Amino acid sequence: MLANAGFPLANFASGEVIFAEGCEGDFMYVVRSGEVEIERNGKVIETLSAGGIFGEMALIDGSARSATARAKTDAECAPINEKSFLFLVHETPFFAIAVMRTLAERLRRSASRD
Repeated sequence: MLANAGFPLANFASGEVIFAEGCEGDFMYVVRSGEVEIERNGKVIETLSAGGIFGEMALIDGSARSATARAKTDAECAPINEKSFLFLVHETPFFAIAVMRTLAERLRRSASRD
């Protein structure tokens, strides 16, 4: 749904860092095409493809990025700023549930690795 929602697109070349761990987060992203790897401490913890979301935690809690996002292949992503994120959460319950499910899934996977 979000990958085709009309947000301006950002293109990233294979290997390009989209954002780095520890940096301020002002956007979340929806992968429209290609693949994006999420890395923590130099280790890939997740690979996202079309429809995947990343960077949402920084918009939820205002903290610095907890991981690095890097384009695994050439990737096209829709950046969503905080204002749009809050609007979507408020006006589109399905969006809020989808973000919560993504967070819950990642938390469960992380707990099972420990």
